[in-house]
Amino acid sequence: MKIKIHREGRNLICGTVLVLFMINVPVYMYSPHWIFGITLSLTALLLVFVTYFFRNPVRVLEVDDPNFIIAPADGRVVVVEPTEENEYFHEKRLQVSIFMSPFNVHANWYPIEGTVLISEHQKGRHKGAWLPKSSTENERSLVVIETPSKVQIAVRQVAGAMARRIVTYAKPGHVVRRNTHLGFIKLGSRVDMYLPLDTEMYVGVGESTRGNETIIGRLPDTTERAAAPKRPKKNTPKTRKPKVKQ
Repeated sequence: MKIKIHREGRNLICGTVLVLFMINVPVYMYSPHWIFGITLSLTALLLVFVTYFFRNPVRVLEVDDPNFIIAPADGRVVVVEPTEENEYFHEKRLQVSIFMSPFNVHANWYPIEGTVLISEHQKGRHKGAWLPKSSTENERSLVVIETPSKVQIAVRQVAGAMARRIVTYAKPGHVVRRNTHLGFIKLGSRVDMYLPLDTEMYVGVGESTRGNETIIGRLPDTTERAAAPKRPKKNTPKTRKPKVKQ
């Protein structure tokens, strides 16, 4: 597996190197050697962490089922439950949330192929990303994707207590493919997905995911939905047959 530095971190890493150089030079010139040794060690560790945070592993996944949902982020599943989605769908959806710690890869991938319908950013608070209310109160970015079979899912990037910037590459009208980045979130954060209620899930709360590698579920087939018989209403008399469209 190849690992590169994500483009979102290149300027910050260069700036960090410059700042640490400006700190270490005067310490080296005017302080005892043991103080310089401590300063050099601490600043080197900081540079290693910043570089490690912006790592960008190259992951290519090939799947033969277009309905598979791929994890959009590294992290741990903290929510898998039906919930009311009131920003776009305004109906009950299956929410799947992945929490990313500062030590996880923070690049985000598209979980499914399709066309971007909505991509919008909303300002908000910066509570801990593991808290349930962070999905609706924190700074966030909403992306809605419609698959070729006309199934819509929503992906929400949520900023955390430390994250101060969400980057989203998705634009309305874009046709998105697997193995490409949806965006990037800096420092601790989470990614929520809102799926159809009849989505088949392969992961549960507490399980770890790897972005663009872990298959977390499968969207329902639209052909199966259309073929499913409709249940008659409760107040329909038993002797009356349900109407069938020709």
